[in-house]
Amino acid sequence: MKTQRTEKRLVMPSRSLGSDGLTVSAIGVGCMGMTWAYGKADRAESIATIRRALDLGVTLFDTADIYGPFLNEELVGQALAGHRQEVILATKCGLQVPNPSVFHHDASKFSLTRNGSPQHILKSCDESLRRLRTDYIDLYQLHRVDPKVPVQESVSAMATLVEAGKVRHIGLSECTVDELSRANQVHPVSSVQSELSLWTRDVLSEILPFCQQHGIGFLAYSPLGRGFFTGRFDQAASFAKEDFRSILPRFQPEALKTNVQIVDAVKELAIKKGATAAQVALAWVLAQGENVVGIPGVSKQKHLEENLGGALIQLTKEELACLDQVPIAVGGRWF
Repeated sequence: MKTQRTEKRLVMPSRSLGSDGLTVSAIGVGCMGMTWAYGKADRAESIATIRRALDLGVTLFDTADIYGPFLNEELVGQALAGHRQEVILATKCGLQVPNPSVFHHDASKFSLTRNGSPQHILKSCDESLRRLRTDYIDLYQLHRVDPKVPVQESVSAMATLVEAGKVRHIGLSECTVDELSRANQVHPVSSVQSELSLWTRDVLSEILPFCQQHGIGFLAYSPLGRGFFTGRFDQAASFAKEDFRSILPRFQPEALKTNVQIVDAVKELAIKKGATAAQVALAWVLAQGENVVGIPGVSKQKHLEENLGGALIQLTKEELACLDQVPIAVGGRWF
């Protein structure tokens, strides 16, 4: 039975991922932070946020088996129960967390292993379907290419899932152009998911142009720089040890002294636009191409509604040029 819905207050624009009919809202919901990486989130509020996103016209919800691990897919499955036909459900496979319980208490213990074997992919899909309470996944993504397994073998397994009706479209995450090209020869790749924001622009040189040339969609994760472009952090910001940002180079005290200058420039433009820094940062991401879809992480309704306003912000050529000139971030993406 469907839950009661409230009237939509936004008309969300849509975009196509790939050339095989996968259409989604220009901004989706990245669900990771509801169970993983940024400390403990309120489960009830997270579920309410997903359902509010539905009310506001969001159709894309992105999760992964390792977020939790496994807890995120269960939460998303619960939140979307009764609304399966209204959404595009994206999840991922191919990463494993050796010591998940340790990570939840201390992010410095964080580690990942890759497993792109066909056996693991096929098993992971069945388990994800069960947790998500569905019999098909709209977009199944290889979270990372396993260097020990040719990407063609991993994608061939995913193609088998498409043939079986368990998966409708496939994608890759954080891949190289060579890996993407080889994968696309096995089965059409609908999307690539990689980090893209005003302080992470690596993909603009090769990956995004390749996607645009070959009709592949692009999912921009962390388009707000892991919350940095919300403007809530200053150079004195600190993070609890269970918060993943506590170990990320760009959030360390010395790096923050310089990096806050980036968000100051965004805030200045946001004031002129009558918008928030987060909305301007998201608008910049969407302006990088018609095939680009933003999936900011969110676990609270108030932040969701602010984020979605970014899809309605139009930046001029002059404004985009100004944002393109913001300082380069100090510190690497990871560690």
